[in-house]
Amino acid sequence: MLSGITIGQFFPGNSLIHRLDPRIKLVLTFAYIIAIFVPRNWAGLSLAAVFLMAAVALSRLPLRLVWKSVKPILPLIIFTSAINIFYIGGEDLLFQWRFIRITVQGIVTAVFIAIRIICLIAGSSLLTYTTSPTTLTDALERLMKPLKVLHVNVHEIAMMMTIALRFIPTLIEETDKIMSAQKARGADMESGGLIQRIKALIPILIPLFVSSFRRAYELATAMECRCYHGGEGRTRMKQLHMSARDYAALMVMALFIAGLILLNVFVPATL
Repeated sequence: MLSGITIGQFFPGNSLIHRLDPRIKLVLTFAYIIAIFVPRNWAGLSLAAVFLMAAVALSRLPLRLVWKSVKPILPLIIFTSAINIFYIGGEDLLFQWRFIRITVQGIVTAVFIAIRIICLIAGSSLLTYTTSPTTLTDALERLMKPLKVLHVNVHEIAMMMTIALRFIPTLIEETDKIMSAQKARGADMESGGLIQRIKALIPILIPLFVSSFRRAYELATAMECRCYHGGEGRTRMKQLHMSARDYAALMVMALFIAGLILLNVFVPATL
């Protein structure tokens, strides 16, 4: 069911990852997303996976929660892997039929890319799991503060990004309710061909769009009633401060990236 999807949700805690400065967590997340594409061999990819598992352990989040963030992306992972299996050439042929050609190199590349995508999704989800939407907004605004020189409305951009992230779980819950209501009325969404399944989605999409616009209107009205006028003159209940653990986290990330680069230099490439 869609209710099992945890994308964009925040799970309070008191772990080391939860206590990190949100600005540092944003920087570390973007650094990890870039670093996951650095490895060209199994040693580097293994280091990236171990680094992620260590971060999950420090966050004290259950593994089933991390799995829930990956589960909705599994069709994309399988599709990407299948493309690499059929289109990556190589000398070690395993199977061939007409234009279909499967090699050992294709299978290795497919598994390599699948693990890379899983690490990418799980690492990105760790940010929203351990950071509340409010502190995430403040962190985004502080990191984009230099853009004010170019007359960019940083506060509005950060607010829109955070509201969109915050309402992902709400829209998922709303979609699940609409699907349950349609099934209770006898709607069949699982049988038939592709065209029939697409047509069956219309009774779901229309109420979902109506509900989304209604929620947006109610949110805008609530913000106006509370005299919201952007970030000018706005104060914050919690001020962001860097601590020793934040600098230590940056150092660990720097060592991690350096390790990936060294493994690329001294270990033969897989891809």
